[in-house]
Amino acid sequence: MALHHHPRLRRVIYATSFEAGGVLLSTILLLLMAETTAGSSLVFSVLASTVAMLWNVTFNAGFEAWEARQSVKGRSLARRTAHALLFEAGLVLFLLPLTMWWFSVTLLQALSYEAALIIAFLIYTWAFTWVFDRLFGLPASAR
Repeated sequence: MALHHHPRLRRVIYATSFEAGGVLLSTILLLLMAETTAGSSLVFSVLASTVAMLWNVTFNAGFEAWEARQSVKGRSLARRTAHALLFEAGLVLFLLPLTMWWFSVTLLQALSYEAALIIAFLIYTWAFTWVFDRLFGLPASAR
Protein backbone atom coordinates (compact mmCIF):
# COMPACT_ATOMS: atom_id res chain seq x y z
CA MET A 1 0.00 0.00 0.00
CA ALA A 2 1.45 3.38 -0.98
CA LEU A 3 0.83 5.42 2.13
CA HIS A 4 3.04 8.24 0.89
CA HIS A 5 -0.11 9.61 -0.80
CA HIS A 6 -1.78 9.81 2.64
CA PRO A 7 0.81 11.31 5.05
CA ARG A 8 -1.56 11.65 8.04
CA LEU A 9 -2.78 8.08 7.69
CA ARG A 10 0.84 6.92 7.33
CA ARG A 11 1.80 8.69 10.60
CA VAL A 12 -1.19 7.22 12.47
CA ILE A 13 -0.46 3.69 11.23
CA TYR A 14 3.24 4.13 11.99
CA ALA A 15 2.68 5.46 15.53
CA THR A 16 0.01 2.92 16.39
CA SER A 17 1.91 -0.10 15.10
CA PHE A 18 5.21 1.18 16.56
CA GLU A 19 3.68 1.58 20.02
CA ALA A 20 1.94 -1.82 19.86
CA GLY A 21 5.25 -3.47 18.99
CA GLY A 22 7.02 -1.40 21.64
CA VAL A 23 4.56 -2.51 24.31
CA LEU A 24 5.13 -6.13 23.30
CA LEU A 25 8.92 -5.68 23.30
CA SER A 26 9.03 -3.96 26.68
CA THR A 27 6.57 -6.45 28.18
CA ILE A 28 8.83 -9.33 27.19
CA LEU A 29 12.03 -7.59 28.32
CA LEU A 30 10.55 -6.61 31.68
CA LEU A 31 9.24 -10.12 32.15
CA LEU A 32 12.78 -11.41 31.62
CA MET A 33 14.48 -8.78 33.82
CA ALA A 34 12.06 -8.20 36.67
CA GLU A 35 10.46 -10.59 39.07
CA THR A 36 6.96 -9.95 37.76
CA THR A 37 4.02 -11.51 35.99
CA ALA A 38 3.15 -11.11 32.32
CA GLY A 39 0.05 -9.12 33.27
CA SER A 40 1.97 -6.73 35.51
CA SER A 41 4.65 -6.29 32.87
CA LEU A 42 2.03 -5.60 30.19
CA VAL A 43 0.18 -3.01 32.27
CA PHE A 44 3.46 -1.27 33.11
CA SER A 45 4.45 -1.25 29.43
CA VAL A 46 1.14 0.36 28.46
CA LEU A 47 1.60 2.98 31.21
CA ALA A 48 5.18 3.66 30.09
CA SER A 49 4.06 3.93 26.47
CA THR A 50 1.39 6.46 27.48
CA VAL A 51 3.96 8.49 29.43
CA ALA A 52 6.32 8.36 26.44
CA MET A 53 3.65 9.59 24.02
CA LEU A 54 2.61 12.44 26.34
CA TRP A 55 6.26 13.41 26.92
CA ASN A 56 6.90 13.24 23.17
CA VAL A 57 4.11 15.72 22.38
CA THR A 58 5.08 18.04 25.25
CA PHE A 59 8.83 17.89 24.67
CA ASN A 60 8.60 18.38 20.92
CA ALA A 61 6.26 21.36 21.28
CA GLY A 62 8.75 22.98 23.66
CA PHE A 63 11.77 22.06 21.57
CA GLU A 64 10.18 23.41 18.39
CA ALA A 65 9.20 26.64 20.17
CA TRP A 66 12.83 27.05 21.31
CA GLU A 67 14.10 26.08 17.86
CA ALA A 68 11.90 28.72 16.17
CA ARG A 69 13.58 31.45 18.24
CA GLN A 70 17.12 30.44 17.21
CA SER A 71 18.99 32.61 14.71
CA VAL A 72 20.63 29.55 13.12
CA LYS A 73 17.97 27.49 11.35
CA GLY A 74 18.02 23.83 10.38
CA ARG A 75 18.78 20.66 12.29
CA SER A 76 22.48 20.13 12.57
CA LEU A 77 24.02 16.97 13.99
CA ALA A 78 24.53 18.82 17.30
CA ARG A 79 20.90 19.97 17.44
CA ARG A 80 19.57 16.49 16.57
CA THR A 81 21.86 14.95 19.18
CA ALA A 82 20.73 17.43 21.83
CA HIS A 83 17.09 16.73 20.92
CA ALA A 84 17.53 12.96 21.26
CA LEU A 85 19.54 13.12 24.50
CA LEU A 86 17.20 15.61 26.17
CA PHE A 87 14.13 13.62 25.14
CA GLU A 88 15.54 10.35 26.49
CA ALA A 89 16.82 11.98 29.69
CA GLY A 90 13.40 13.46 30.37
CA LEU A 91 11.66 10.18 29.67
CA VAL A 92 13.99 8.32 32.03
CA LEU A 93 13.35 10.91 34.76
CA PHE A 94 9.60 10.38 34.40
CA LEU A 95 9.82 6.59 34.23
CA LEU A 96 12.37 5.93 37.00
CA PRO A 97 10.03 6.63 39.92
CA LEU A 98 7.24 4.66 38.23
CA THR A 99 9.61 1.74 37.57
CA MET A 100 10.90 1.74 41.15
CA TRP A 101 7.39 1.83 42.59
CA TRP A 102 5.78 -0.65 40.15
CA PHE A 103 8.43 -3.34 40.48
CA SER A 104 9.49 -2.53 44.08
CA VAL A 105 13.13 -2.16 43.04
CA THR A 106 16.02 0.10 43.96
CA LEU A 107 17.13 3.09 41.91
CA LEU A 108 20.06 1.08 40.55
CA GLN A 109 17.78 -1.79 39.46
CA ALA A 110 15.35 0.65 37.83
CA LEU A 111 18.26 2.33 36.00
CA SER A 112 19.42 -1.05 34.70
CA TYR A 113 15.91 -1.80 33.40
CA GLU A 114 15.77 1.61 31.70
CA ALA A 115 19.25 1.16 30.16
CA ALA A 116 18.28 -2.23 28.73
CA LEU A 117 15.03 -0.81 27.36
CA ILE A 118 16.79 2.18 25.75
CA ILE A 119 19.27 -0.10 23.98
CA ALA A 120 16.49 -2.44 22.88
CA PHE A 121 14.40 0.48 21.61
CA LEU A 122 17.29 1.93 19.61
CA ILE A 123 17.56 -1.38 17.75
CA TYR A 124 13.77 -1.80 17.53
CA THR A 125 13.25 1.73 16.18
CA TRP A 126 15.84 1.24 13.45
CA ALA A 127 14.47 -2.16 12.42
CA PHE A 128 10.81 -1.13 12.68
CA THR A 129 11.31 1.97 10.54
CA TRP A 130 13.23 0.01 7.91
CA VAL A 131 10.52 -2.68 7.69
CA PHE A 132 7.71 -0.11 7.73
CA ASP A 133 9.30 1.85 4.87
CA ARG A 134 9.75 -1.37 2.86
CA LEU A 135 6.11 -2.33 3.37
CA PHE A 136 4.47 1.07 2.91
CA GLY A 137 7.00 3.11 0.93
CA LEU A 138 8.99 6.13 1.97
CA PRO A 139 7.25 9.27 3.22
CA ALA A 140 7.14 12.27 0.88
CA SER A 141 9.89 13.98 2.87
CA ALA A 142 12.35 11.17 2.07
CA ARG A 143 11.54 10.75 -1.62
